[in-house]
Amino acid sequence: LGFGEFLKEVRIDYSSDNTSVIDEVISRIRDVVNEIPDGLHITADVAPGFVRDVGADIVDFKFRKPVSMEIGGSYSIRSVAKPDVNIDLFLRLPKECFYEKDYLNHRYHAKRFLYLCIVKKYLTKSALVKDVAWLAFHNEARKPVLVVYPGTKLIDNTAFCVRIIPTATSLFTISKLNLGRSNIRAVSQATPKYNSSILEDMFIEEGNEIIRRTFVDSRELVDALILLKVWARKNLLYVHDCLNGFLITLIMAYLASNSGKHCISSSMSTLQVLRIMLDFIANSKTWDSVIIFGTEGEKSTSVKKKTQLEPFPVNMCGSFADYNMAHRMSASGFQELRSAAILALNCLDKCKDGGFIELFMTKIDYPSKYDYCIRLNLKDNHNFYALGFCLDDECWRSYELKVLSILDQAMQGRANLIRVTWRNTSTFCNFESGFSMLNAEPVFVCISIGSMEEAFKQIIMGPSPEDKDKALEFRKFWGDKATLRWFRDGRIAEVAVWEHEEWDKHLIIKEIAEHVLVRHLSLPKQNIISMVDQLDFVLHHGSKDPISLSKNLLKAYDELSKHLRLVDDIPLKISSVQPLDSAFRLTSVFPPVPNPLARRESNLVELGKPTATCIQPLEVIIQLEGSGNWPMDEIAMEKTKSAFLLKIAESLHAKWGIPCTATEDDVDVFVSGYAFQLKILHERGLSLVKKQGKNQLKRILSSDRQLFLRSQHSSMLNGLRGRYPVYGPVVRLAKRWVAAHLLSNLLAEEAIELLVAHLFLKPLPFRTPCSRISGFLRFLRLLSEYDWSFSPLIIDINGDLTPDDDKEINEKFMSNRKEYENNVLGVKPAMYLATNYDQESEAWTSQSPTAIDLKRLGAYATSTAALLSDIVMKNQVDSCYAWERLFRTPLNNYDAVVLLHRAILPNPERLLFPSEIKQGKQLMEGKATKTFQPSIL
Repeated sequence: LGFGEFLKEVRIDYSSDNTSVIDEVISRIRDVVNEIPDGLHITADVAPGFVRDVGADIVDFKFRKPVSMEIGGSYSIRSVAKPDVNIDLFLRLPKECFYEKDYLNHRYHAKRFLYLCIVKKYLTKSALVKDVAWLAFHNEARKPVLVVYPGTKLIDNTAFCVRIIPTATSLFTISKLNLGRSNIRAVSQATPKYNSSILEDMFIEEGNEIIRRTFVDSRELVDALILLKVWARKNLLYVHDCLNGFLITLIMAYLASNSGKHCISSSMSTLQVLRIMLDFIANSKTWDSVIIFGTEGEKSTSVKKKTQLEPFPVNMCGSFADYNMAHRMSASGFQELRSAAILALNCLDKCKDGGFIELFMTKIDYPSKYDYCIRLNLKDNHNFYALGFCLDDECWRSYELKVLSILDQAMQGRANLIRVTWRNTSTFCNFESGFSMLNAEPVFVCISIGSMEEAFKQIIMGPSPEDKDKALEFRKFWGDKATLRWFRDGRIAEVAVWEHEEWDKHLIIKEIAEHVLVRHLSLPKQNIISMVDQLDFVLHHGSKDPISLSKNLLKAYDELSKHLRLVDDIPLKISSVQPLDSAFRLTSVFPPVPNPLARRESNLVELGKPTATCIQPLEVIIQLEGSGNWPMDEIAMEKTKSAFLLKIAESLHAKWGIPCTATEDDVDVFVSGYAFQLKILHERGLSLVKKQGKNQLKRILSSDRQLFLRSQHSSMLNGLRGRYPVYGPVVRLAKRWVAAHLLSNLLAEEAIELLVAHLFLKPLPFRTPCSRISGFLRFLRLLSEYDWSFSPLIIDINGDLTPDDDKEINEKFMSNRKEYENNVLGVKPAMYLATNYDQESEAWTSQSPTAIDLKRLGAYATSTAALLSDIVMKNQVDSCYAWERLFRTPLNNYDAVVLLHRAILPNPERLLFPSEIKQGKQLMEGKATKTFQPSIL
């Protein structure tokens, strides 16, 4: 599927069969509205709750038929983008229903709504109409529009609706709505947003005419516009304070006009127009002034208008009035738009096939797009509208700005972007009853981290106490977290401190947000739900993450490495020592903890408490200096390695008293409570491996070649973990999830590490994940949505692969798939992971998962991702059980289940949930062995 085919999928069919269906519905709506008798006396009793809550004083009028009802919006220029097929019908309100001063005190808004109430009453009786509902126009509760759902569909069974949008052309004197005037009695200052709300209805038809002139008979511009709408919708930009279809269309119309210097034209291709649009949004300095739709010969000055439109961060004006068509767009909304456009340009430039998959096929939602999500539940909170629902702005919008201002100040330097949105209205709201029920949905806060180093800083620096005003302001903002601190360089400053261990620094953002929101909004802490640490329970042992003991492990390894390099009574000296186990790169779900039994005899201590008898060995490879005396026979070489290992063990014990145990294949060395399993890797062994060929791959990968691949894998991922601190925790969550669903035998842990590495190396269309939840969700989506049948996943950890390497990998992949074209389910590797050290995906996925296993993994990942996203977005109560469900696997999918005795498991504390089965029939029961004891006192 490419851009052309995709356009066919999202564009609606404008054939006569479809247009006749829509024309019939529009015609019937016009007939019904025109049948409403003139002279009906309309009072506030039609919708008393609405009139009361907008604060209107004079609302009575006599009903008159609309001046006109004309189709506008996307349908009028054939740019409707599925799946939302909306037909906009502009209903021009008659001047006879309004008084000259109805622009004051929300009288216009009240009469506008009452007029629509009468229209709704008559439409509901029509046999052609299935349903009629209210929809807040761009989430503005004081300006609902009617949505008519007809009982008929288009010829391809596509549902559509008609939005009846009132317009107020020439209804009031423009100068009375100057942005510097106050038109609400209760507000002493200017009311620019209120005035703009009325001006919007007065000039919506003229804005539509600008659009119509630009797009008529221009297929390429329309196609680019459709793609932009789909992109904006997928990137969650259709928010009341960010973007909508009308604004996207206006921006494109501007670039195609004289004012926009004809940056785009109908002679350009669709993709050229798309790129120019994204570049203009992302990089143009025009946004710093005012975008003006002027006519030829008109001498408008953007500087003058910028001064007049000062209350708004983004300004788009027509030549017809000082009305800002982008008056709803906030500074944070515009920042989000530009950020999304920059990422889209990167997709076009850096991703294959022009970034089509990333731009239009990758699922984007708030939990995957942002690093931290916070819900503020205000269902029973009435403080936010204590001064009234509607003043200059609506109370919900004012509350959004208040929350944003507090978090902006608190997160200074930590956050790249903070978005606060309150979708307080939805379809089927009963606006007639007023606004008191419009706080059921939570306020949603999304935070995107800029720098991990800044985000995890434990100290917030304040002013010097000598600057009394600033120091007082700092203490007032941070409250009891503010304190004086004396630094080593002699400075004394106000600070706010958030002390955390290295392994739980991700909690700092959560605690800062909760502290300032509780302090400045007087919210109960239980009403602030921060999605940050809810998955930590699967990594913790008790209340602590065992990764916190990794410093002890690394210290023990350094001690071992030092001793190994000092061994001098073997024929060949040890040239290098390298750890292989995932615990060393901090990606092990359960890194080992020091065991008193794994110490030198002189350091043994009394146990005092149950101690595990099973000690997890950690593999370490050593390489010896070069020699031409190694045997050529493979078996003889392995025996020689064993002899070296035995001699090394003897030397370690003799010189430093380090206890060791030996087998034919390995030597285990015990240092500072840890067990290290030594293995030897030698280049001669690798040369023998290469001569064996693919037929003995399974045997070969169990010896030298496997050690070499693991060595390469380990060293590369160690560097990656250093660049991305969140990488390790995300890998651990992914491994825990795979194991919890009994799938760890299908997917090697190295394969999981590579899958997660891909998310950090090629994050587009997102930014690099900076939180555990967003990284884990993206892992699930990658597992379930990637096209494993037709594309290799190339993980270029150090940026070593050249375009020729990529080409070679793709050719090898296609050759592999061609071999199995008659046996698709038998293809191996089904999951093709190509790296610099393993371009043919031989190391980790050559045998497993199979194609069937991969479908099973994908199904589990799809289900878990959907549940995780739903919990973050909708779960009103922070329920532990909801999060646990992500790791509970359904055992009823199996034909038989074997339960082990928990008491004699080596590490029973690692079990997430009790092993219980409430269904099925028990066939037999065995007794626990007394021979094995998992712990001793």
